[in-house]
Amino acid sequence: MIAQISNTDDISYWQAQLDDASPQKILQWAHDRYGDELVVVTSFQITGIVTLHMLREITDNVQVMTLDTGLLFPETYQLIEDVEEKLDISVQRIKPEISLPDQARQHGSLLWETNPDACCNLRKTVPLRKAMRGYSAWITGLRRDQSPMRVNTPVIDWDERYNMIKLCPFATWTEDMLWTYIEAHELPYNTLHNRGYTSIGCYTCTMAGKGREGRWQNSSKTECGLHFQLIKATS
Repeated sequence: MIAQISNTDDISYWQAQLDDASPQKILQWAHDRYGDELVVVTSFQITGIVTLHMLREITDNVQVMTLDTGLLFPETYQLIEDVEEKLDISVQRIKPEISLPDQARQHGSLLWETNPDACCNLRKTVPLRKAMRGYSAWITGLRRDQSPMRVNTPVIDWDERYNMIKLCPFATWTEDMLWTYIEAHELPYNTLHNRGYTSIGCYTCTMAGKGREGRWQNSSKTECGLHFQLIKATS
């Protein structure tokens, strides 16, 4: 592998080099540099599906994980299986250490309503932080067109929370561009999209809605905490 990025000067250099690059070029660069220490983390939104398809054309050894909170839609579970079959990949399902019954006993039966940040921390952030050990770079599906909080998303950056490189190869792409790619390559996607769902998370917190408006309705919450610090980290 090529020498890994080691300091802020390197980050600034590669931000300038990669910001206008195609997702394919960014993914090839990441694979050449990090190999098996590169992992895709996806919740199987359309960006993640396109990411996996492009990366699969580069390598037959795609490292990919998804956070199985135990509260995903049946359609999401089916999609994961469909993508595994279509792309001939194996998805690592990362599950929380705390079960839903234990969470209910310790925090109340509707933690996703009473304290959604704490729920996401227990079921997403903490499990991911532990699962990321052993990797040097991760690929996410953040895009600048998704929300005001994501409008300045860099294509590459140093992620201090996970102590590794963070790549967003589709930061400059739009939703229409992704759908065009999915249709052109006949890729599977979550059938909930056909029913008005744009961004799909846990069934307890997701309703139909444009953009991320369907997530955490009746709440000011817009992020789960994987990309932006919402709650003090716990081990």
